[in-house]
Amino acid sequence: MPREGQAVISILRDKIVSGVFPAGERLAEIPTAELLGVSRTPVRIAFRALAQEGLLIKLPRRGYQVRKVTNDEILGAVEVRGVLEGLAARQAAEKGLTEDTRVQLAECLKNADAIFEKGYLTEEDIEQYNVINKQFHDLIINASGNPAIQSAMQLNEHLPFASVNALVFNPKQLDREFRRFNFANMQHHVVFDALLKQQGARAEAVMKEHAHATLSQVDLCESPDSRTCNPSK
Repeated sequence: MPREGQAVISILRDKIVSGVFPAGERLAEIPTAELLGVSRTPVRIAFRALAQEGLLIKLPRRGYQVRKVTNDEILGAVEVRGVLEGLAARQAAEKGLTEDTRVQLAECLKNADAIFEKGYLTEEDIEQYNVINKQFHDLIINASGNPAIQSAMQLNEHLPFASVNALVFNPKQLDREFRRFNFANMQHHVVFDALLKQQGARAEAVMKEHAHATLSQVDLCESPDSRTCNPSK
């Protein structure tokens, strides 16, 4: 089954972060599609998404170029995201969840748990989890009742790894990915418990830590001569 949609974005993101596609390299649709074994359409969509994230630069004529991104740049963006999502979780907890939001968050957890209960991950599982993950985060932001948080996050999402969608995924290391994504799902459970108990400070702290978990996935190599960087440890 060909890899489509969000999975292509995640795989390309991992190749950029790991140095397989180093800073300055030009990427074109056809060779990239052939490399991944997919059609040009999901690659075209992925290029646009990664350019919006700040990982690629659109070239004047054709194709894209991998942008040099530093660890400091990523750290700053993720710290801002953690502050914003932590604030959203705290305000949502203090207000109390509506029954509809509670049901939807519980459904997210149930669907994610079903992915991990079998003890392994497929590429399709990771794509499904990415959808669930985004829904979970969006529900908390909406539950805060603070439109300024959403506006601030939209501005921040143009920076590398500031978006909740910016998951690194290496299809050749699915055992590692299982442990990593399962840990993130367990953090969702802790956040949900804090929200239900209206523990604002706890919800904020866990949500901020959850955002910082992204940094354990990314270890950019800032040396232009190296192609052996680790996206995750």
